[in-house]
Amino acid sequence: MMNKTYKVISLLLSYPTEELQGAAGELVAALKEDKKLGERRFNLLKALIDDIAGRDLYDAQERYVFLFDRTRVLSLHLFEHVHGESRDRGQAMVDLMATYEENGFEIDSKELPDYLPLFLEYLSRRPDAEARELLGQTAHILSALNERLKKRKSMYRNIFAVLESLALGKPDRSLVKELLGMPEDDPSDLKALDEIWEEEAVTFGGNSGENDCGPDRLQRQLRAHTRKPVDPAQHSSL
Repeated sequence: MMNKTYKVISLLLSYPTEELQGAAGELVAALKEDKKLGERRFNLLKALIDDIAGRDLYDAQERYVFLFDRTRVLSLHLFEHVHGESRDRGQAMVDLMATYEENGFEIDSKELPDYLPLFLEYLSRRPDAEARELLGQTAHILSALNERLKKRKSMYRNIFAVLESLALGKPDRSLVKELLGMPEDDPSDLKALDEIWEEEAVTFGGNSGENDCGPDRLQRQLRAHTRKPVDPAQHSSL
């Protein structure tokens, strides 16, 4: 049975479209069906739904791009925050993709498996206890994103406040502090951003030992906090 709350949040974190705006009523209705959500969390998500639906579409899209596409510290790709440009990121992608495939979750090849809306869609198809445990492994990332969005007075912070409350366990404050210590990007400096993304091009691959895989490895990858630079001599093999 699908957890509609995770599915709704997945849609709200996606690029705004006319279809998303037009589905506002359906999204609110889906959230009302989740009796575990509670009034406070429901109101936070409804406020964002109303905000997106009530904006000019171009304005909603521009806000989204400046927040999530042009600012690495607000990236919706989970492994960007914990692996950065290290070689481990490619193997982390492979392991997460394997987890999806093992559970019959197929994704479009054009999207990376650590994309948060995609991860949430996967969680929407898992048992609630498992979904909350997996979400808890990302709690430090969610908390850092929440803090950065609060600083920007962005309505999108509502999503991360809700996700934090749904996650099993509390975020590791030392990891949150390290993530928040990362320097801010200038979303208007397109040249610098292009250079960053070119340097961080990642392909799936890497080697892992026979006993270094599965849920335990995925948990370590989601909690990693050392963003090691790429060895220039090895960059061509990434």
